[in-house]
Amino acid sequence: MSETYPVTLDGWLSHIEACHPSEIELGLARLSNVASRLPIDLSNTTRIVVGGTNGKGSTLAMLNAILLQQGLSTGMYTSPHFLHYNERIAINGEPVSDAVLCEVFASIEKARGDTPLTYFEYGTLAALLVFSQQQVDVALLEVGLGGRLDAVNIVDADIAVVTTVALDHTDWLGPDRESIGFEKAGIFRSAKPALCGDPEAPERLIEHAKAIGATLCRNGIDYHYQQQGDGWCWDGVSADGDACHFEQLPVPMLPLANAALVLQILQFLPVSISEVSIREGLAHASLTGRMQHTCIGELPVILDVAHNPEAAAYLADRLCQTSNEPVHLVFGMLADKDIPAVIDVLKPAVDQWYPVSLAVPRGTDSGVLVAALSEAGVSADTVHPGANVKTVVEALQQDMPEGRVVIAGSFFTVTEALAMKTGVGC
Repeated sequence: MSETYPVTLDGWLSHIEACHPSEIELGLARLSNVASRLPIDLSNTTRIVVGGTNGKGSTLAMLNAILLQQGLSTGMYTSPHFLHYNERIAINGEPVSDAVLCEVFASIEKARGDTPLTYFEYGTLAALLVFSQQQVDVALLEVGLGGRLDAVNIVDADIAVVTTVALDHTDWLGPDRESIGFEKAGIFRSAKPALCGDPEAPERLIEHAKAIGATLCRNGIDYHYQQQGDGWCWDGVSADGDACHFEQLPVPMLPLANAALVLQILQFLPVSISEVSIREGLAHASLTGRMQHTCIGELPVILDVAHNPEAAAYLADRLCQTSNEPVHLVFGMLADKDIPAVIDVLKPAVDQWYPVSLAVPRGTDSGVLVAALSEAGVSADTVHPGANVKTVVEALQQDMPEGRVVIAGSFFTVTEALAMKTGVGC
């Protein structure tokens, strides 16, 4: 390629999208080869790699909030983004600038030569370069797909985490929880802490951890948590195997199961984290698109990426627990998700359905959702299909229905809502 590179971030992203024929190509050989030619050095950084079907973003958000309260510097790499690519790479909680991204993309372009890289692989290398340049105390890295062959797995984790294991991306990861659990366990490392937040960890995940000599720490076995009045308590183990205990912790805005996992992760850090930092971090941690209360114009809404059955079950549970007000659900899904199962778990929590079309690759037409709702036994007089999120939200802004408006079902559904958000009246 010519040495004339794009000069804007949009230009770079267009170039990167055109550089590989596939969105996904699992495997580490090409990426490791390019990484070896780049000045990536995280030897003085604690590297925490988080995989799993659901809860990765929430886990990372709470970790980041607590670590920043402690005064540690952090680099966080997540995906996908909602409105701006910069959201994927953050230093101390702030997205990096266009200029920084353009600079590291140019370095990657020079280093890769004729080696093709996917969109996600470019982003992974960019994050590692930025974290290396900043010499952050802790790097928080979210696995993109699976674990064993995901781009992030070129990093040797000091602490590896699998949040949950459920059926998702079965074309890539295998047909059952055992196969998927094995793929996700590929981020574990010998003689290093390996945590699993799933209360029913797959046997193949457990066996893999044992086979490589990782120190496996499991929800319900090595650490426990429970509600305690208007707070919660937690019991776990230190890196030395000693018992740890916290009482009357603040209930976070994000899933409690992930908060409990976060407390166990913290026990394996090379530095001590104060109880004050833990309490403050838990109380203030939030995440875009996860039970996010905001406004679009004057319309209060809740945004949540409930894109698979497990995530949808969490959303339904929170909606039922927090209020008896009726729920109006603006609902958009991707075609490769388990739409009937998502509808099934949401049904007890939803009073009025507003299925919408998503005009993106793999997006589902509202008519497909209407048919799926009918098949699930949802009454037709509670189903109000719309062309897209914008048209439905604009109609709801006019009607201002009694109860709660929830926008959920896909990252793309939430992204359309965020694009409309003005904050007026909040």
